[in-house]
Parts: sequence; C-alpha cells; structure tokens
Amino acid sequence: MASITIVDESTMGQKRAWSLDILEEALSLRELIRRRIYQEVTEFNARQVLDFNGLVQPSDAERSLNGYRLKKAQKLNWETQYKRALEAFKGHGIIVLVDDKQVDDLDAIITLHAGSEITFFKLVPLVGG
Repeated sequence: MASITIVDESTMGQKRAWSLDILEEALSLRELIRRRIYQEVTEFNARQVLDFNGLVQPSDAERSLNGYRLKKAQKLNWETQYKRALEAFKGHGIIVLVDDKQVDDLDAIITLHAGSEITFFKLVPLVGG
C-alpha cells in the first residue's frame, strides 16, 4: 500500500494537501478521482458540518474562503460529486498533475509509488468573462 499526497490548488491562490492510501501501483485517472471523491464525501458526511473542502462544488452550496459552504446541514452523495468532478475535468475546469506531469485522459493508466503527489488544479472562471 502506498500513501500518496493529494494537493488541491486554485487560481485564487488556495492550496490544501492531504493523504490518500492506494493499494495498487497503477490505476486509471478516472478510478483515482472516484476514490478521492468517495473518501472526501465520506469524511464530510461523518463530520456533519456546513463547510466542504472537496474537489467540486456541491449543489446548494456557495463558494467560501476555504472551499464551499452548504446552506443547510446535509449529507452529500459521493456519486453525484463524482459525476460533477468528471464533468469539471472534461470541461477543462480541473487540471491534474501526477508527479508534475499533466494527465489529460481519464482512462490513462498512472503509476503511483509511495510519495507520489497528485495535484488537482482548479481553474476558477473570471467574473464577467
């Protein structure tokens, strides 16, 4: 089992890092995103808070300083968040770097090792443009 580092960055200067345990040495980017979303939503649902620091904005939430703030306490559905993440990736709203190399195909097989760093760079659209 390898522990990899997930880094979230945005064009607004926000940066957050956390660890994710992976059993396999190679898997598709699509599967990596699925596991990441499942873990972050499961942890959020267990905490029962309003602030969500995940990859994509849940519906019924607004952008906040450190992520997204839900309007009311609720559990998120990881499958819905996963679909939103895939849409964001396909729509060029997220760039993924694996050990500083961009991966632009969801079905690309990526090789991971202990210490691998996966960066999810969230592109934030400009207001009015």
